[in-house]
Amino acid sequence: MPDIVIAFFAFGLVAGLLKSDLKVPQSIYETLSILLMLVLGLKGGMALHGQASLSMLPDLLSVAAMGIALPLLCYPLLRCAVRLTNADAVSIAAHYGSVSAGTFAVVLALAEKSGLVLLPETTLYLVMLELPAIVVMLGLYGALTQQGKQGQIWREALTSRGVLLLGGGVLIGYLYGPEGLAPIEPALIGGFKTMLALFLLEMGLCTAKVCHPLPWAYWRLMVFAALAPFALATIGFGIGVWLNLPAGSLLVLTTLAASSSYIAAPAAVRASIPDANIGLAMLASLGITFPVNVLLGVHIYQGWVEAWMVAA
Repeated sequence: MPDIVIAFFAFGLVAGLLKSDLKVPQSIYETLSILLMLVLGLKGGMALHGQASLSMLPDLLSVAAMGIALPLLCYPLLRCAVRLTNADAVSIAAHYGSVSAGTFAVVLALAEKSGLVLLPETTLYLVMLELPAIVVMLGLYGALTQQGKQGQIWREALTSRGVLLLGGGVLIGYLYGPEGLAPIEPALIGGFKTMLALFLLEMGLCTAKVCHPLPWAYWRLMVFAALAPFALATIGFGIGVWLNLPAGSLLVLTTLAASSSYIAAPAAVRASIPDANIGLAMLASLGITFPVNVLLGVHIYQGWVEAWMVAA
C-alpha cells in the first residue's frame, strides 16, 4: 500500500474530478503551507545541530550548480520542441529548475518511513535548488529583453515566504537542537504527517481544478510535463551517485530534481515576467508533474536507489 499521505492526495484528486463541494478553507491551506515549510526547516536544523562542518560545502555547491543547470537545459527544449513563447519558456524552465516543497515533504516522509540514511544537510538541498533556478532564469529573461533588474530579482527571491520559513527553521533548529525544541516537538514535529496529509488533500483538489478540462491545444507542454520528471530525475540520480550520497539523501535529491515549483516560482515569475502565462506553468507543474511524482515517481526513484545500493 502507498504511504497514507499519498492516499489523501488521491482522495482530493478524485473528489475534485467528481466536482464535489469539498474544499480546504484558504486560511487553513495558508496555515498548513506555512507550518510545513517551517517544520521542514526545523527538522533540517535539528539534524545539523552539532553536525555542521565545512566538509558539507562542496556537496551543497554541487547541488546549487545542478539548480542552475536544470532550467538552462529545459529552456531550449521548451522554446523549440514545445514551441512556447520566450516568456513562457523562461517561466516554465524556472518552475522546473526550482523545486516543490510538497514533493520534498512526501519523499522525506517516505525515506524516513523506509529507514533510509539521510545526511544532516539533506533539507538544505531544497533551498540550494530553489533559489538559483529562479534567479538564473529571470536573469536570462532580463538579458534577452534588456529588462533585467538583478537587485529586485535577488531581493524577491531571498525574501520570499518559503525561503524565509525554511531558512529561519533551519537556523532555529540548528541553534536549539532536539532538547531546545522539545516543548514544541509534539505539536510541530510530531504532527508533521498530519499536516502533510491535509496539505496533499488540498493539492489533490487544486490539481483537479487545473486539469479539468485539459487544454489539448497545449498537448506538447503536457507531454513535456509528464516525461520531464523522469529525465530530470536521471540527472539528479547521477549527480547523487557521483557525490556518493547515502540512500535517503540520494532518493531526496533524485526526487527534488524531478519536481517543479508551484509556490515560490509562480510568485517570482508573476512579479518579474508579466507576459508569462502562469496558468500554463501551473498546468504543467501542479496539474501534471506533481501527481506524476507523488503517485508514481517517488516509488520508481526509490527502486532506482535500492537497485544501485545493491549493485554497489
